[in-house]
Amino acid sequence: MLAETQTVIVGGGPAGLATAIELRRRGLEALVIDRSKPPIDKACGEGLMPDGARCLEEMGVNLAGTEKAPIAGIRYIDETSRAEASFRRDPGLGIRRPDLHRAMVKRAEQVGVECLWGLTVRSLEGDGVATDRGKIRATWTVGADGLHSRVRRWTNLDSDKHRWQRFGVRRHYAIGPWSDKVEVYWTDEGEAYVTPLGCGLVGIAILWSGSKNDFSGLLRGFPELEQRVRRAEAVSDDRGAARLEQHTRGVHRGAVALVGDAAGYRDAITGEGLSLAFHQAKALAEAIDKENLRDYARAARRLSRLPNALIRVLLEIESRPALRRRLLRTLADDPGLFERLLAVHVREARPTSVGPSGVMRLAVGLLH
Repeated sequence: MLAETQTVIVGGGPAGLATAIELRRRGLEALVIDRSKPPIDKACGEGLMPDGARCLEEMGVNLAGTEKAPIAGIRYIDETSRAEASFRRDPGLGIRRPDLHRAMVKRAEQVGVECLWGLTVRSLEGDGVATDRGKIRATWTVGADGLHSRVRRWTNLDSDKHRWQRFGVRRHYAIGPWSDKVEVYWTDEGEAYVTPLGCGLVGIAILWSGSKNDFSGLLRGFPELEQRVRRAEAVSDDRGAARLEQHTRGVHRGAVALVGDAAGYRDAITGEGLSLAFHQAKALAEAIDKENLRDYARAARRLSRLPNALIRVLLEIESRPALRRRLLRTLADDPGLFERLLAVHVREARPTSVGPSGVMRLAVGLLH
């Protein structure tokens, strides 16, 4: 086992592996530690936005031979409306999280990342980390250990600020996708996200507020969706997540930086999680290369500004059924506006591309 490295990364999920790959692309050492062993699964929607898929290509992650599905856009569905928009340039990607993890582990090993699986980090040290098998010295330490990050807690970057108590649960069905878009079913109780994952597989993730519940009970709240999968075989165990909203006091302290969900998480409502993590990983690697984590802090604020604003807006709308119905009706009546908003969301256009007339139409639709 390595006893010393330039950068030790606590957490071997996509965010940690992306950071390690980006560091190696710059000729820097990277050591990844995770107490789990590949492939690592997670409760998530398993859909990548187009910019996230492009990040994988830039990192050289090879998905050839892996079961996956292109995603052409987004479709919103509620009791009264159906609104849909397509991505302007490249498609997104639907892929099972274990398959994505295998491909990223393989790429990390190809570029020379040292990975220590099944090893637990017990604490941070002034110059590295303490593990079950001794201390590892490092100039830089990265916390990529997820939603309930211990590295974030150890560096006192945790925040108790919470507004929305949201939960998520995911299940897979052996059924051919009936759409090339991610479908989002909205009800007064929450949202169900349907992601095509291959020729005979879809994933359904349900997000909701309030008290805990099970997948089958939640699915009954989406009658159209429940009817679609009624005869399909469930081919995975339900996997859930709680307390989705996680705030931080910052993304670095001293020589320790946070990336991915560990760096703060608002909600999965925009499907932005992996794409944002990959952009953060690139910015963090550049900052470590320049030995200046303040650059990363500025980049992280810039990268998260628009997604976090959109999440706040959508969660406010989600909590107000009448407002949500007006929004979906407005987007259904004006698909060009929906397409421009989607292009901004996936970094294919600037926010100004919506234009004053688009903002006005959106405002009028929400108010009337």
